[in-house]
Order: sequence, then C-alpha cells, then structure tokens
Amino acid sequence: MPVNFVPSAAELVRFLPEMILTAMGTLLMVLTPLIHKRFSNAFGHIGLLSLAAALAAAVYANGRPGTAFGGMLVVDGFATFFRVLVMAVGLLTVLSSYRFLRRQGAEAGEYHALLLFSIAGQSLMAAANDLIVIFIALEISSISSYVLAGYFRDDKRSNEASLKYFLLGSFATAFFLYGVALIYGSTGTVNLSAVRGVVGGITGPAPSPLFIAVAAALMFVGLGFKVSAAPFQIWAPDVYQGAPTPVTAFLSTGPKAAAFAIFLRIFMTAFEPIGAAWEPLVWISALASMTIGNFAALMQPNVKRMLAYSSIAHAGYVLVALTALSETGIAAAMFYLAAYAFMNLGAFAVVGHLSGQGERYQNVEDFAGLGRKQPATAAVLSIFLLSLIGVPLTGGFFGKFYIFKAALESHLVWLAVLGLLNSAVAAYYYLRLLVMMYFREPGEAACEAEPLTLGLRLSLGVAALATLFLGILPTWVLEFAGKASQSIYPYTFR
Repeated sequence: MPVNFVPSAAELVRFLPEMILTAMGTLLMVLTPLIHKRFSNAFGHIGLLSLAAALAAAVYANGRPGTAFGGMLVVDGFATFFRVLVMAVGLLTVLSSYRFLRRQGAEAGEYHALLLFSIAGQSLMAAANDLIVIFIALEISSISSYVLAGYFRDDKRSNEASLKYFLLGSFATAFFLYGVALIYGSTGTVNLSAVRGVVGGITGPAPSPLFIAVAAALMFVGLGFKVSAAPFQIWAPDVYQGAPTPVTAFLSTGPKAAAFAIFLRIFMTAFEPIGAAWEPLVWISALASMTIGNFAALMQPNVKRMLAYSSIAHAGYVLVALTALSETGIAAAMFYLAAYAFMNLGAFAVVGHLSGQGERYQNVEDFAGLGRKQPATAAVLSIFLLSLIGVPLTGGFFGKFYIFKAALESHLVWLAVLGLLNSAVAAYYYLRLLVMMYFREPGEAACEAEPLTLGLRLSLGVAALATLFLGILPTWVLEFAGKASQSIYPYTFR
C-alpha cells in the first residue's frame, strides 16, 4: 500500500543545495538555444550565481543538522565540509573557463549546465547515508563528467578520453552495484548506519563474514576507480590528457573529493567493524598508488599527463589516512583533500592558460621562460607546485604532515616511511617544471601567452591564497575537519 510521504520544511532545507543546482542546470539547458553566442559569458555568470546560492544553502543547512527522507540523507559537519569543497571547486572551474571556452569556440551553455549537474551529484554523494542514494548520486556526477571529458566533439583526443572514461567507469559501477546487492542480501538494509549495526552484531546476529568481505572488496573496486587508486588507475592519464584542461582540473578535484567522501563514509561506518580485514587491502593500494603515480610521472614530457599520474600518487596519500582507521586519519584525509583541490585546480588553470589555441602547448619545455614573460603567473604556479611537493608554509605540507602523523599513531610505520620516500621522488618532476620556468630562455608558448583575464586572475588568486592559508593557518580547517570526522558515526571509535 503506497505511503503518502510529505517532506518537512527542515528536510527540504537539508536538500536545498542539490535542488538549486539541479534547477539552475535545467534552466541553463533551456536558455542555451535562446541566448546568442555573443552573450555566452551570461552562462558563466548564471553558473557562478547558482553555485554561490548553493554554497550559501549548504552553510545554512549546516545550522539545521539531521537526517532527511527517512534517513537516506544526513546533514552533518562531514557532509557540509565536502559540499562546500566541491562547490568551491565548481566556482573556480567556472572562473577559469571563460576565456578557454571562447578561445576554443565551444558552446558555453551546455558546459556550465553539465558542471552544475555534476556538482549536484557530488553534493548529494557527500550527504548520502544510503547505498542506493550513493549510487544515484555517483551516476549523476559520473554521467555529466563523461560528457564533459568529450566536450570537444571534433577533437579525437577528447573523444577517446570520453569513451575510455565511460566504458571503464560503467564497468567499475557494476562492481559497486554487485557489492551493494550483497550487502542488502546479507543485512536486509542499505542504510549505512543500519548496515554498521548488523555487521557489528549490535542490532542482531552478524551475517556471514565471507559475504561481507566480498561485498567490501567489490565496493572497493568501484570506489577505487572513482578516486584513481591503483590498480584501478589506468584510465586517469588518458582521460586527463584528452579532456579539455578546465574539465581535467575539475575531474581531478571535485569528483575525486566527493568519491573519497563516500569512500570514508562507507568504510568508516558500514565496514568499520571488519576494519582489520580490509585494512591490508587499502594498505597495498595506498602504497601502489603512491609508487606507480610518482615513478610514472617522472617520465612524462606532457604536463597534463604528468599531473594525471601525480593525482594517482595523491590518491595514495589519502588512502594512507584511511588505512589509519582513526578520527585523526579521517580529519587528515579531509584536510588533505581540501588542500589538494586548490593547489591542483590552480596548477591545471595555469596549464590551460598557457596551452593556447587547440591546446598545443602542454609539454614541460613549453613552460620555458614563463617566469620572465609572466612573472605573476609563474609565481602562483610555483606556489601550487611547492604545495604539491609538500614544502612548508603551503597546504600540501600540513596535509602530508597530518596524514603521516595519523599513520604513525596507528603504528603504520613502514607505510609512513614509504610514503615519505615517495614524496621525495615526486619533488623531482615538480622541480623540473620550476627550473624550466625560471632558468630557461622564453620559448614560443611563453612569448605568445595572453595576459590573464579577470576570471582567471580571481581563480588563481583564490586558489593561491587558499593554499597559503592552509599552510600558514591550518588550525581552523583542521579543527572543523576533526569535529566533522566525529559525525560520521558517533561511536565508531569509542
């Protein structure tokens, strides 16, 4: 018999950011054929206003925490942290896309609509407390991302990136769904809190450990693909290199942060009681991600491909924090994802600025002499690269510091040591780019580079300030992350 369910005002407030993003994305699709191409900047303006409104709604909803729609969504500090993060990534992506879209002659309306839809999915992922809702949110984000990766329909590289991303992403989703099916069959529920109670034997007899272990492994495969963790990282270099550069910046930050949000929520709630069983799996994946990503990046002449392999290594660092199985580890992972989002987004924004018409300037040599021709651009890129290395006074330094601190507190000494050695390896390919900018004669790309637009200046300025803020005054964000980590599950670590 159907149930007449009417959501309360509080529940609608908790779902308000996603409603705003979805409504405005739909509006952009409707306006696309009605607005002349000469006024294409209007789409970007609408996108910025939509994201700003959704961000304000997320902050407002944080003041009214609780569940919504029968416990399928939960608004807590953890959800708010990642909601704000993915929307901030969206804002910076839109700001850095104005000239790029105009220079490439691409349609702006569909582009910004797809961005809003993807961010709506990521925001829903952050607040989801139900495996079915997580799957729906994951697909909303992923399908939009597949289209964005192939947005340049006449570019073979973009087409290849989209096709690979779609096929492999669909395959990974199947693994995730098989895991969800096993969880439902074993526990009779898909609510994460309820699953945790059954798996831990709190609300009834514990189900078969074999089925739970297989379900956790299958879901790890699906989520490992989404965060480009080894051995599921093979798609990332080709997709990141072939996609339009602002899309690459977005894919390497927003969707990855949201995927890690559900990674943390699932494995630190539903599967926390069997943490001893899945910890070695994450340990191995973390080490493999750091090693494969850093050593492969050493050999890349293409900067986008180098940063793609670098993103695999950074996924490994976050997995180190997950392996720690502690509130400190969760807080460290959250802080690192925030720092990584700003520094990586900024680095890709500079690459997109320098790449020129048709994105033909993407090799390391193309950055020669940038410090002489555009000192401000080279300076902000230097901040991002130093932060990616983990140099003090940058967000990357404190991010790695807290991650390895969490690992040592959990007695993961060898993983922390190997992670530090990997960070030393990574310094080489980042410093190579710095040497090229400041110690080589200006090349064709640096000489032809146009001045920064207002939107790009804002995007790079905010990203650089955020990177420095997280490196100089990390306490506020870290304290918020620490409190948010406790809200994942009230007695997980008690």
